Amino acid sequence: MIMNELITYAKEKFNVDKRLILLYCAIYFPWGLAMNQFGITVEIARFTYWWQVITCYILYMVPISLLLRGLPFHAQYAYGFVAMGLLEFAGNGLETSYAYPDNLVDQIFGIRNYSLGLALFFALYFPLGNWGVGKLYNIFFEKK
Repeated sequence: MIMNELITYAKEKFNVDKRLILLYCAIYFPWGLAMNQFGITVEIARFTYWWQVITCYILYMVPISLLLRGLPFHAQYAYGFVAMGLLEFAGNGLETSYAYPDNLVDQIFGIRNYSLGLALFFALYFPLGNWGVGKLYNIFFEKK
């Protein structure tokens, strides 16, 4: 019963204008490249391979953003925190992400709180991304 409700919910959320999905990809991909470069520049963390920006930001974060779209800010943040916590856990556990030794996050929050700190930060992507993409979609595609 619960699984059927989840599938129905997901189908409704994914049933959107294809231009909206393309806009998410057009925003999230450079956002991911920029954040990866920022992580490298300030020596916090980086993806092991550049193409992980595609798997993380496009194949993982865009669908989650669509699922969370329309929910209140706090709900998007809370669900986004769970999603990013799982991603951080997997990335560090599988060593597909590289955390620079003694990085800024470690220095501020401690090495044991590194993944938690990043998940708390990156959870903001969902409400902020949905807000920004929604505004741009309305500007470019909504009928006046």
